[in-house]
Amino acid sequence: MNPEKNSLTSKMEVEIDLLKRHVAVLKAIIGNQPIGILKLSEMLSYPQHKVRYSLRILEQEGLIVPSPNGAVTTDEIKPFLEHLKGVLMEMSETVNQLKAAIGE
Repeated sequence: MNPEKNSLTSKMEVEIDLLKRHVAVLKAIIGNQPIGILKLSEMLSYPQHKVRYSLRILEQEGLIVPSPNGAVTTDEIKPFLEHLKGVLMEMSETVNQLKAAIGE
């Protein structure tokens, strides 16, 4: 069995990478709004199709809206970021518990 391709961890790794990208896109919008796909792609070194997907997810979550000059944030940003910090804190605690359980 290849430990690099373990089904117990691979899905989690994919989801964390996706969250990292969504957060990077969101932070870039916060700091540079309004901003379009091409500029985001160039700034973050992500392919345009991945930026487009992240924008679609962020828009569905109500965190951004399109404007004629590019994506801009909504009033939902602050509550979302606070929520995300809490979720990440819980996840960090869970990871530490798991590490302890396997004998860090």
